[in-house]
Amino acid sequence: MGRVIDGKQVAATVIDKVKQAAGALEAAGGPRTGLAVVIVGDDPASHAYVSAKSRMAKECGFASVQHTLAGETTQEELAALVETLNNDPAIHGILVQLPLPGHLQAEPIIQSIRPEKDVDGLHVVNAGKLATGDLKGGLISCTPAGAMVLLREVHGADLSGLNAVVIGRSNLFGKPMGQLLLAANATVTMAHSRTRDLAAVCRQADILVAAVGRPQMVKADWVKPGATVIDVGINRIDAPERGEGRSRLVGDVDFTACEPVSAAITPVPGGVGPMTIAMLMANTVIAAHRASGRPSPSF
Repeated sequence: MGRVIDGKQVAATVIDKVKQAAGALEAAGGPRTGLAVVIVGDDPASHAYVSAKSRMAKECGFASVQHTLAGETTQEELAALVETLNNDPAIHGILVQLPLPGHLQAEPIIQSIRPEKDVDGLHVVNAGKLATGDLKGGLISCTPAGAMVLLREVHGADLSGLNAVVIGRSNLFGKPMGQLLLAANATVTMAHSRTRDLAAVCRQADILVAAVGRPQMVKADWVKPGATVIDVGINRIDAPERGEGRSRLVGDVDFTACEPVSAAITPVPGGVGPMTIAMLMANTVIAAHRASGRPSPSF
């Protein structure tokens, strides 16, 4: 049976480092780390995510500010709030929870966040720094950064000689994940919906990362024996065995079938998910260190 990578445990280790870094910054006369979270509308899932992020920020000792805006908020009103937060020296990280209501354009809002406060790592400046191999000058998208921490638990920091396949080419995850793997010296294949014979491509992977949003798509015969499997998918499927109308969360990987083939595998839930919030906190404390002119911690 493959080793099940405990994302909750690794995330807790990252959070401990964040707490220490935030406390050390204040003890050295620096600022209290400040995170502002903006949510528009009343989407229940978004509110649950925001509440979790705000709770974690407070647990880390941050000054956590939440701006909850009405669903009918205009583009101009949202942009004005972001600009206010950009200009607030007490705020080191700005997170605008996605998705936004349909009448709002997310991309102009994301790009209006100052790159040094873009703790989601989605600004083109941060994406560009990662693409050019500058892992220390920008802020890295949280989910791929978290996936890399999990991979280091298994393989260490240097992935030389290993073949990595990423299924998915999104700006949010697939592309930055591929760039992080390249920076760690892996040989990287970016696969996607147009890849010919996807299963055969996946079978070449020592590290297989799935981020396509299709429940349990990756089957056991897609996995090279002894591979490490990182499952980024979060899908809700019907679970009649739990009772009428019940559902459960699964990843993009058929976990039950793939676990015996793999050497290490992340579960869903409890794998990559906890790492995303942990790396958001890490990005925020890094941003606070940089804003105060101090060397930023590594995670």
